[in-house]
Amino acid sequence: MTPTAQLALAEDAQNLLYREARTANTFTDEPVTDEQLASVYDLVKYGPTAMNQQPLRILALRSPESRARLLAHMSEGNRKKTESAPLTVVLAADVDFHENLPELFPHFPGARDMFAADELSRVETARFNSLIQVGYFITGVRAAGLAAGPMTGFDAAGVDKEFFPEGRTQSLVVVNIGRPGPDAWYPRLPRLAHERVVTTL
Repeated sequence: MTPTAQLALAEDAQNLLYREARTANTFTDEPVTDEQLASVYDLVKYGPTAMNQQPLRILALRSPESRARLLAHMSEGNRKKTESAPLTVVLAADVDFHENLPELFPHFPGARDMFAADELSRVETARFNSLIQVGYFITGVRAAGLAAGPMTGFDAAGVDKEFFPEGRTQSLVVVNIGRPGPDAWYPRLPRLAHERVVTTL
């Protein structure tokens, strides 16, 4: 039996989310709607995070003015594709996620105060769990039939000062979203085989 057949997800869905999905570097001018973005979030919000923290925050940049503010902080190689993408989002971590724990994790009444007392641990777990959610988000974009172009080549401190001056939110990844345009992909790079990654004891 093939590895594909071992999975409950239909093969065409497996291909859409993983095997045929690529990081896009060019996009068409077809808009990405608010409804599409909402549908992506309404799917990926169910991905697990530690203590149901859900620290990911999403800033959608649509206006030319907001895009220009971001471009000033992008690395040179990421500016052109960010300028031309139908939608760009900044995925960030809410380091004060603990304020929502009485609602999100009600069976542990002390959770909020535990994180309030340890800022270093709170920031670390916020960033870690937000990055987990970044993975869910990219898969959700693919599930919508769109291409994602995630990038970490930007001045995070500059982006935070520009868009999150209150200090509660820390940028992690910038993602361009849309329909892939001409020459959108680089050649597919190799992937490590199962036996090089998985160890069974």
